[in-house]
Amino acid sequence: MTTLLIGSLNRIGTDAHLILASQSPRRVEILDMMGLAGKFTQMPSPLDEEALQVELATQTISPEDYAKILAERKAEALGLHLKNTSDDVPEVPTFILGSDTIVDLEGHILNKPNDESDAIRMLQSLSGQWHRVHTGVALYKVSKSTEVTLVSSFTDTANVEFAGLSQEDIEAYVDTNEPLDKAGSYGIQGIGGQLVARMEGD
Repeated sequence: MTTLLIGSLNRIGTDAHLILASQSPRRVEILDMMGLAGKFTQMPSPLDEEALQVELATQTISPEDYAKILAERKAEALGLHLKNTSDDVPEVPTFILGSDTIVDLEGHILNKPNDESDAIRMLQSLSGQWHRVHTGVALYKVSKSTEVTLVSSFTDTANVEFAGLSQEDIEAYVDTNEPLDKAGSYGIQGIGGQLVARMEGD
């Protein structure tokens, strides 16, 4: 029988402490929708993501594993930071949730754009194309008496088809500034949702 999160909701925030290693309003919204509103705290990870991306670029790994590794490292870095620098690690078990999303176009990983020109280039390459969106998720446990340990990690994938975009569409979207901090240069929950023709999966 599958164990559902709803059976443990009353323990989170009392018997266990949950920290979201992200500043993303969308990730907060997702946890709130899962019934965790007011039951977790939000704290940015100290991970140097750019340095990690450079490191991973030298390795032969799949886009799915790439997303999962980003999520794992993000949560682990925050766990180590709390354990090594803070006296405020709660006595109850503390769980750190990390997540990261990348866009995969025919095996090529699209992270966040470097600038507006890079965002335009990415959107041009996605125009009218099917691509995959991978979201890595990782949960780590940290306490005063134990090491920072991985509890679980996985990657969830959605298949997305972009509408055919004109240059005017692309430049108008980039002018909103929304693409500049989004993997693949678009946010499907925001204005960028208008660029999507079809989506399969979550």
